[in-house]
Amino acid sequence: MNLLVIVSDTLRWDYLGCYGNDWIETPALDRLAAESALFLDAFAEGLPTIPARRVIMTGRNIVPFAYRPQASDQVQLHGWHPLFDEDVTLAEHLREHDYVSAFFNDVYHMMKPGKNFHRGFDCWFWIRGQEGDPYALRDPARVRKELRRAAAGRPVDPRAWVIQHLVNRQSWRGEADTSVAQVMRAAADWLRGYTLKNPFYMHVECFDPHEPWDPPLKYARKYDPKITAADILDGHIPPGHVRQMTSRQVRNCLTAYAGEVTLVDRWVGHLLDALRDSGHDRDTLIVFTSDHGCMLTEQGEMHKGQDRLRNQCTRLPLLIRHPKRLGAGKRVSGFVQHQDIMPTALALLGLAAPKRCLGRNMWPLVEGKGGGRRHAVSAFGPYACIRTRRWNYVCPWTELPKGWTPRIDLYDLAADPRELTNVVADHPDVAEELAARLEADMKHYAPLTSGSFQSLAKGSGHSFSFDALPRFDRRR
Repeated sequence: MNLLVIVSDTLRWDYLGCYGNDWIETPALDRLAAESALFLDAFAEGLPTIPARRVIMTGRNIVPFAYRPQASDQVQLHGWHPLFDEDVTLAEHLREHDYVSAFFNDVYHMMKPGKNFHRGFDCWFWIRGQEGDPYALRDPARVRKELRRAAAGRPVDPRAWVIQHLVNRQSWRGEADTSVAQVMRAAADWLRGYTLKNPFYMHVECFDPHEPWDPPLKYARKYDPKITAADILDGHIPPGHVRQMTSRQVRNCLTAYAGEVTLVDRWVGHLLDALRDSGHDRDTLIVFTSDHGCMLTEQGEMHKGQDRLRNQCTRLPLLIRHPKRLGAGKRVSGFVQHQDIMPTALALLGLAAPKRCLGRNMWPLVEGKGGGRRHAVSAFGPYACIRTRRWNYVCPWTELPKGWTPRIDLYDLAADPRELTNVVADHPDVAEELAARLEADMKHYAPLTSGSFQSLAKGSGHSFSFDALPRFDRRR
């Protein structure tokens, strides 16, 4: 049996039709969901982009994060670093079982100097140009001028990585040039040309619908027929709070994000069509998920955030489609997390997970045999949350940076499923009990979430370096 894993970035679970959304078009993912087990209580473990993918690719918890500074990356965040030398990735493990593996990716952060997320793959394809990727060396002043003209005199965001993104996309001539289209087309082309007898493992990473929210105009106009290109530019990277925006900018942001979701769906559908047309849908296990979501006006907030560990940010879409349609159409309750994807996929492929894999096989939940977690712990930077069936408790798990004001939240999920009202002052006993459970969980996993980077430092003259080029390492 083959394996296809698709990971989208910043995709809200509740913006998909299969999860109950009634106004956003996601026909391809809805069709996939009808043939899949759909998990209702899937949550990220480590957030955001890089921590989440470390968990997905290794099946291993990383919370509490081992934090180390990174000279080669502008992102200074807990858990934001390469794979440990000791990690055994899904690609490495399947390679030992004669799988041919291919990695298709447009997530710039995974391919920065010193990162090693292509480790273990037989071949990999990097679609350049997302976010601040220094891909196109063109005159940024020209882009600023064009942006000012397109924005019709409105203020222009001067942040360098936004300008770089606009420089990168100057050569785009149509929808097929968008990053998500390029990734899915590359994966589909590879699939159509695959003729080996070995089973394959395809890992497909899609940075959309991560901001900037700038879909082709026709996708945004599905949700606001009057929106213009200038409107999209005006709201493609909103500030962190609604109070900093006009009502029109808020509407434009939500419209553009919805358009991005439908764009992603259309091109995921392109890859799934190629799988079907090649006949491999009859022998391929499919996993579709996201790394996390984001706030979209809830509590007056936009974007993800280190203290925003509520269901809008931490809850995931998660679909697992078995080629024999086992579990098709089932809506599965019970806490599962990113670290459970690898052992579940391996179990369905008939393979044992490596010893370093700490996740659990989710499939007994699909079969009605139980096996869900008692609670789910998620963390982003110095903040963590512990979620039970009734409560979600959010607090700092480690020392906050100087000048930060601690925020402690408690949400009663029975009365407030959207997690809009902080009731920590009303339930101090509940907060105390959940804080103790979270601390116990952190202490249990602390010895297990560190590792080494000797292969990255080798030859650098230093004991540790994020600037060294990554190399393949299969040490156990």
